[in-house]
Amino acid sequence: MSKNPTMTTTAGAPIPDNQNSITAGERGPVLLQDYQLLEKLAHQNRERIPERAVHAKGWGAHGTLTITGDISKFTKAKVLQPGAKTPMIARFSTVAGEMGAADAERDVRGFSLKFYTEEGNWDLVGNNTPVFFVRDPVKFPDFIHTQKRHPKTNMRSPTAMWDFWSLSPESLHQVTILMSDRGLPTDVRHINGYGSHTFSLWNDAGERYWVKFHFKTLQGHKHWTNEEAEKVIGKTRESTQEDLFNAIEKGEFPRWKMQVQIMPELDAEKTSYNPFDLTKVWPHSEYPMIDIGVFELNRNADNYFAEIENAAYSPSNIVPGIGFSPDKMLQARIFSYADAHRHRLGTHYENIPVNQPKIPIAHYHRDGQMNTYGGIRTGHPDAYYEPNSFGGPVEAPSAKEPPLRISGDAARYNHRIGNDDYSQPRALFNLFDAGQKERLFSNIAAAMGGIPREIEERQLAHFDKVHPDYGNGVRRALSKADGTERPAISVTPNTPQQAAE
Repeated sequence: MSKNPTMTTTAGAPIPDNQNSITAGERGPVLLQDYQLLEKLAHQNRERIPERAVHAKGWGAHGTLTITGDISKFTKAKVLQPGAKTPMIARFSTVAGEMGAADAERDVRGFSLKFYTEEGNWDLVGNNTPVFFVRDPVKFPDFIHTQKRHPKTNMRSPTAMWDFWSLSPESLHQVTILMSDRGLPTDVRHINGYGSHTFSLWNDAGERYWVKFHFKTLQGHKHWTNEEAEKVIGKTRESTQEDLFNAIEKGEFPRWKMQVQIMPELDAEKTSYNPFDLTKVWPHSEYPMIDIGVFELNRNADNYFAEIENAAYSPSNIVPGIGFSPDKMLQARIFSYADAHRHRLGTHYENIPVNQPKIPIAHYHRDGQMNTYGGIRTGHPDAYYEPNSFGGPVEAPSAKEPPLRISGDAARYNHRIGNDDYSQPRALFNLFDAGQKERLFSNIAAAMGGIPREIEERQLAHFDKVHPDYGNGVRRALSKADGTERPAISVTPNTPQQAAE
């Protein structure tokens, strides 16, 4: 029988008794000198950290990305070269729910990947949908407020959600996905993932290409109906955690095929849609999918808090050969994600082991909360600023990106003027079969129940512009749900294509 290790204080001293506090006599008060008791209580008071403002409820695991295709002519990034194998950690999540929320809720699923590359950490922070509800980051805080609790009732507000969506037609594409079958997946092994934003790739020749990242589940898609999800939640609030953890423990490692769409840099000036608009997709017929690899999740965390809750993903973590784009939402996330981690985890959140690169680091950030880095280890105490004459780290010109060739005058451009927010939702709607459309109508009616009639009518008008059958289908489902008749209306087609359908 092996000998157990000796229990110690955090300072390393052995603990003689962990069962009884020190008191003045058998029935006397506890003494302040019981440092062990004080240490345990003080640490317990500090065991909880702020939960994420969004994506609070999450599940994750470790794995490996293997590149099998060849896109070396588009990028110099070593992580994307043929044959590259890169350790990674993934975190999936719901968006709106708090940490104690049920897993089986209708919501977008976060899809975040951290790759520990030989050139530093590359984070790809996306969702299980290729688009989002808003295209301008100034509206993101407003949108999230509608997904959180009402300040007076402390309950979720369908009125707030639909009021915002009905006043924001750019949300139609994402709303249609959310209310479709794929808006309520059974778990995260059976969902796709998307970088969602437009990013860029660049090669040794200084040529830039725009790119969309896709991750297609190799397990197939599985979804709950609203009724099925209610029964699941009645039995367990941890259905997704149970599914992912147990599958990996049994050796049933989930895998995703990695694909990209590539657009030459100057094509962005020719497309009929804005390729940097987060509410739009790139048609596959114009920019076909290219298979480049597979990632597999094959190891559960040893400690959920240390490895999954402490994992900090940010679009600002890129490596040479991968860059940003003029996507407004991406530009804002470059700041806001890292800043959220500094608030939630501390100034030097990158020092937490799960966030540390697997390669040596050298920078001049100093002092502050949680600074365990202790300097840049140059061997010279005077090398604490840059430039210096004492052998400190220097810049790497070879990592410099080529300049963007798209520019314009600085202004607050109205993102709704001249923007078509109906054609892509119409194309998606037309892909649904009859059963999928009926479930879409039913899901929307359930989500809209009890909202003011003027908000309902405003949203229905948007559905009508997508397709007459969309608006009338939702009217029919709403009438069935509350017993109030909503006559179908005749809608003048928006486009020749719609008129032909």
